[in-house]
Amino acid sequence: MLYYYLKLIARVAIRIYCRKIIINKPACLTEKGPLLLACNHPNSFLDSVLLNTLFDQPVWSLARGDVFKKPLFRKLLNALKIMPVYRTSEGVENLSENYKTFEDCITLFRRNQIITIYSEGKCINEWHLRPLKKGTARLAAKAWDEQIPLRILPVGLNYSSFTRFGKNVFINFGEIIEQQSIGDHAADGTRNLEFNNQLRKQFESLVYEIPLGDKEQQKNRLSVTVNPFVKTVLFIPAIAGWLINVPVFLYARNTAIRKLKEPGHYDSVVIGILLLTYPFYLLLITALLLVLTGSYWSLLMIPFALFGAWAWVQVKPQLSDQ
Repeated sequence: MLYYYLKLIARVAIRIYCRKIIINKPACLTEKGPLLLACNHPNSFLDSVLLNTLFDQPVWSLARGDVFKKPLFRKLLNALKIMPVYRTSEGVENLSENYKTFEDCITLFRRNQIITIYSEGKCINEWHLRPLKKGTARLAAKAWDEQIPLRILPVGLNYSSFTRFGKNVFINFGEIIEQQSIGDHAADGTRNLEFNNQLRKQFESLVYEIPLGDKEQQKNRLSVTVNPFVKTVLFIPAIAGWLINVPVFLYARNTAIRKLKEPGHYDSVVIGILLLTYPFYLLLITALLLVLTGSYWSLLMIPFALFGAWAWVQVKPQLSDQ
């Protein structure tokens, strides 16, 4: 129930937090399971939020195991359809837990579910494809060995900024990889290598390669042209939207900066806080207006605040200083 509630909110929120979402193959969003989304991992939790909100079918995700340490967090993450994957850096004693997660994935694939796996393993804010880990190949091979007709869909996620509210997102889907695409290799190592070679070849055309300091490439590949007339029309509602929404955004931003323990997760922390607090913020200011004015016209504050936030995102600068 929590998953579907947050998905409903996120579908509205993501269209405000991201000023433009450009998808090369929108038809892929209607794909059904058993399906494994093999993605690069440039922006932590936000990567999963995007895919969960855009796909018609529910999407399960694999996340770093250390966030599952506390029982409350484990229950919450399980409710959000998130399962743990442990790395050596999170304790070799936890690596055996990955076998259970893989078995859970196989069970989900038997139920024709969709799962996201981040083939690079670690999240880093950059426009660059990093070496692929073996987890994606191993999970695919295990499903095929279990006679599950699993398909793997490569996904390249590219953001215009990793810190700016109101970013452009370019989602590039590749071609489906099936068991017959890999061939019948007797040795697991050979099969995994062939799988990763095919996956990497696709990623190279899906994931943007842009040096952090190359402003010209960032502008050419990550910005989107906006009609000057549209910006003029939206200017006044954008200012009003900024004034209405800036308190809750500043709270989310300052909390994220204060709580952030490692780089690469700022965007995700901000949107996580906003997903949890913004609905209550809108209800609070609407209730205050209703009490102060006694007019049911105050209920229009909710759509006006949402429209104003969207308008502000459309007129503000697109690229950060990164």
